[in-house]
Amino acid sequence: MVIEVDAGGVVEFTQALVRIPSTNDPARGRDERPAAELVAAKMREWGWEPVVYEAAPGRPNVVAVVEGGGGDGPTLMFEGHTDVVTEGDLSTWTVDPFGGEIRDGRLWGRGSADMKSGLAATLYATRALQLAGPFPGRIKVCALADEEGLMIGAHHFVSEGLAADVDGAIVAEPEAGEICAVAKGALRLRVDLTGKMAHGAMPQHGRNPIQAVAELLAGLRALQDELQTLHPAHEHLGEVYVTPTVLRAGSEEQVNVIPAVASVFIDVRTIPGVEHKVIAERVAALAGRDGITAEVSTLVDRPPVDVPVADPVVAALAAAHRTVTGREPVYGGVPGSTDGTVLTHWGGIPSVVYGPGGKWIAHQADEFVEVAEIVQCAKVFAEAARRFLTGDH
Repeated sequence: MVIEVDAGGVVEFTQALVRIPSTNDPARGRDERPAAELVAAKMREWGWEPVVYEAAPGRPNVVAVVEGGGGDGPTLMFEGHTDVVTEGDLSTWTVDPFGGEIRDGRLWGRGSADMKSGLAATLYATRALQLAGPFPGRIKVCALADEEGLMIGAHHFVSEGLAADVDGAIVAEPEAGEICAVAKGALRLRVDLTGKMAHGAMPQHGRNPIQAVAELLAGLRALQDELQTLHPAHEHLGEVYVTPTVLRAGSEEQVNVIPAVASVFIDVRTIPGVEHKVIAERVAALAGRDGITAEVSTLVDRPPVDVPVADPVVAALAAAHRTVTGREPVYGGVPGSTDGTVLTHWGGIPSVVYGPGGKWIAHQADEFVEVAEIVQCAKVFAEAARRFLTGDH
């Protein structure tokens, strides 16, 4: 029998979360704190005892441990994040980005899919299982900060030792019903090329780092081609990509000056089997030449996630999806990285990503989630938790 959840409650709570503009924007007085406070208040309403950890000033993590009362057992983590990206240009929206409006069976607004509906579903799923009777083990319900940035919330969670007792994690990002046990890695590099400043009319007296940029860009394309040959496209994650995203050099006010420094920022997306350290070394080798010195800095290093589908947390989620929806699970991959990347690589927790909302809707104007999908996902989460904690997977 499928565990019943409070359908009206989970939808209303999602609306309340969407109505909080929890972008990380200090200039406008915005951060995650009001959303975190709402989550903590709901937990206290149910008799839970949430603990609030400051991952950074104004950027709290909220963690509650719900004991099953059914004896010893494993620990399952439900994870969601409270921050959202900016709403951007309001003229591109046809709804209030923070209105939480329900229309045509959809809940609209920034964060509706990514991922306040998923966060709400984890809370209401845990509450439903708690009300259904004793279960072994416990559930750790976590609302973390800064997933859209440097994931300081997830890193803080791990560094505080809170991951040590967790046996599996379900990350409630929008995946349109796909079970994603694999995720692409992200390696972001900054290359600073230093030459010698000179007059544009006398280039023989300088060393132009912009010319070195051109050679570096050509080398990066060749490196991507090489990596794609050595590592064929992954079934769920696709190709390895080496993408220059930002170029910075010189000044529009002084077009007659050869700059001393040029910088290139690179976003590398990897699949299992690709070594990030090797890529950074290859980029460094491409950059320094012809009297130009190069310094390569690693800004972000998140390895790929590759959790076997036979892992208990993945198997429990797949069985729950089958039970609740009546359909066979579809396996997919996360095209970017999530807090699950941090939890798995640095925390040692097997993680799987699954949640309400379209796979490609995140960060767009007129973001929405199907109301029915929020409720269905909460039911799947409750059933997945039951199966994981009882070993019925």
